[in-house]
Amino acid sequence: MQSLKYEIKVSGGVVPESLLEQFEGMRLSTGPAEITLHGDLADQAALYGLLRALRSSGLVLVDVRRLPGSERIPPQGGRD
Repeated sequence: MQSLKYEIKVSGGVVPESLLEQFEGMRLSTGPAEITLHGDLADQAALYGLLRALRSSGLVLVDVRRLPGSERIPPQGGRD
């Protein structure tokens, strides 16, 4: 199974270190007004878990994008 690459932008605080440890595939970069997380997530459940954790940390979601080149390949037989 192939993971999906995401870029998630948030504002309103600092991303807790414990959150980055929990989602170890994510990298962090900071700008003047936003924090951007980049990385691989296994599936939508992992994405929703990360979004929930960001919200619980008091951060405001600005944008979520699935990055090009991370399309899922259906299993043999054409079913997803």
